[in-house]
Amino acid sequence: MLMMDDIIRDGHPTLRKVAQEVSMPPSEEDKEILRSLMEYVKNSQNEEIASKYGLRPGIGLAAPQINVSKRMIAVNLLDEKGTQISYALFNPKIVSHSVEKAYLTSGEGCLSVDENIPGYVPRFARITVKGVTLDGEEVKLRLKGLPAICFQHEIDHLNGIMFYDYIDKHDPFKPIEGAIAIER
Repeated sequence: MLMMDDIIRDGHPTLRKVAQEVSMPPSEEDKEILRSLMEYVKNSQNEEIASKYGLRPGIGLAAPQINVSKRMIAVNLLDEKGTQISYALFNPKIVSHSVEKAYLTSGEGCLSVDENIPGYVPRFARITVKGVTLDGEEVKLRLKGLPAICFQHEIDHLNGIMFYDYIDKHDPFKPIEGAIAIER
């Protein structure tokens, strides 16, 4: 089981690397890593388990965050309708996106960043992601709202990008013109 100590922190060089594609079909080791990412996210959202093991709650985790520079992410959250969005993906890729932007009014956080970094993070309002599940199934997901933001955040980790790279350094809460404000 992954613990907070397994998650590398801001400043670690792996977080700034572009992660390698996972060769298909994935090895048992790669499947195990992907399973452990999803297990952490689900455990971190379970109050009892999280408090017992000192897990910071998260809605997504990428392999580079556990010092594995490979293209794998796990996301587990509820969308605005209360529908469970839960995917563990190999080689996720954004294949299309809206022109319209969106951002979380509360800003974004990251399990690899211990301090709170305030500011708006502009994201695409809607995205389409392709990836391969643990069962080897190719999926194509159309996402909006919080799920779209979360997937963009995790896929950025695969490209060595941190959420705060998008925050306007001079005016962190500068309004993002025409963007959808998402309350969380």
